[in-house]
Order: sequence, then structure tokens, then C-alpha cells
Amino acid sequence: MIPVKTEKEVKIMKKGGRILVKIMKELMKNIKPGICTEDLNQLTEKLIYKYKVLSSFKGFKGFPANLCISVNEELVHGLPSKERILKKGDIVTLDLGIEYRGYHTDMAITVGVGKITPQAKKLIEVTKKALKEALKEVKPGKTIGDISSAIQKYVEARGFSLNQQLTGHGIGKETHEPPLIPNIGQPNSGPKLISGMTLCLEPMVNVGAPKVRTLSDGWTVVTVDKNLSCHFEYTVLVTKRGYKILTKI
Repeated sequence: MIPVKTEKEVKIMKKGGRILVKIMKELMKNIKPGICTEDLNQLTEKLIYKYKVLSSFKGFKGFPANLCISVNEELVHGLPSKERILKKGDIVTLDLGIEYRGYHTDMAITVGVGKITPQAKKLIEVTKKALKEALKEVKPGKTIGDISSAIQKYVEARGFSLNQQLTGHGIGKETHEPPLIPNIGQPNSGPKLISGMTLCLEPMVNVGAPKVRTLSDGWTVVTVDKNLSCHFEYTVLVTKRGYKILTKI
């Protein structure tokens, strides 16, 4: 069963989303050549303490960090490290979830470090626009398949690929709730959207082949062909007339 939120729950999640955006903006200011990804993780911990919220990720299924930091061919779940130093030309994804008053919100954004290649710019732009295409399908009566199909159609038409195993998800009292939201699918399929649902839409796009693997650290998911990948995510509320982004940046 897909949880539907009450007005009180939505109010809490909206506040949590605003806090999450504030934290993410602070992190983005520190994306620069020479910084190590563990420094960003430590800054995340300080900001979480400052805003009196909890990390959704640290400890979730054993994940050891507050922040997922994925660089270049790393698609998701990258582990922060003192040895991983950002350099000009990298693209880096920050993926963060917080818990505020018992409810979670989640978001991800990919940015370039200094000057990046035209291909990297195109990848980031296509992934952002794929998320916008998905949002057009968010309204009562539409289906999860409509969202999935919109992402797939937009991304593949521009020569990029999508992994079939990694998906978006519902969110609320739990970090991951039903339904799963694939980035590949058929229109008019899957659960219907209802006002009050809270969903994480997250296109995860590869330059090359869709196949990925998990590194020996047990977490970091990378493209098998070592081509660039990109990830954007919003927490979204289904409203009576459409949607509201709870983590808009």
C-alpha cells in the first residue's frame, strides 16, 4: 500500500524540505578544486547539527556517511574519502536525505567542478530536463509508468542511457517507501497517483552503456564502461491539481 500524507504530515515535510535545500546550497558553495569529499561529508554533519535534524543516510542499511558523493563515472552511493580530491573538469553528485520531526526528504544534484567538457554539460542538462519532463506527469490519475516513460523517452532520444535496476521511490516516515519509480517504463502502467503521495523522482543517466556495478566498498555504484553519469532528485508532493516540489533548489 502506498502511504498518503495528511495535511499535518505534509506541513512537516515541507519544512524539512526547506531545511534540506539550505544545507545543499551550503554544500554546493564548497564544491571546488582541491577539496576532498570527506571534508564535504564533515561539513554536512555540522550543518545537520546546526539545523537540528538527522541524517537519513548515516546508518541506513549500514551506510557509514551523512552524504553520498559520486564523482564522474560514479552514479550513486559514492563514499566520502580523504583520498578523493576534486579537480577541475570533474562532475560531482551530492545526494542527501534528512529526517525532520520523524519525516524524511531527499534530493540530489550534479554540478561541474570548474570548467567541464561539452559532453559533461550536455549530460547534466539532459538529466535536469528529464526530471522536468517527469514532473509534467505528476498529477492525480496519472501512473508511475507515465513518469517512467517520460524520463526514458526524453533521455534515450538524446543518445544517453538509463539503468533499469536503480529507481526512485516513495518517502515519508521511512527513507524508502512504496512505490518504486523506475526510469524506464510504459505509459498507463503501475500504481495510479493520488493527492497526498510523496515521491522521490530521480533520473540517473549514463553517457555510455546502462550497465553498472558496485565497487568493493559495497556501496559505490559505477558505470561498467567508466563513462560519465549524472543524477538529479527532487522530493515531490502530489497535489489535487498537480505537484509541489518540496526540495526545489
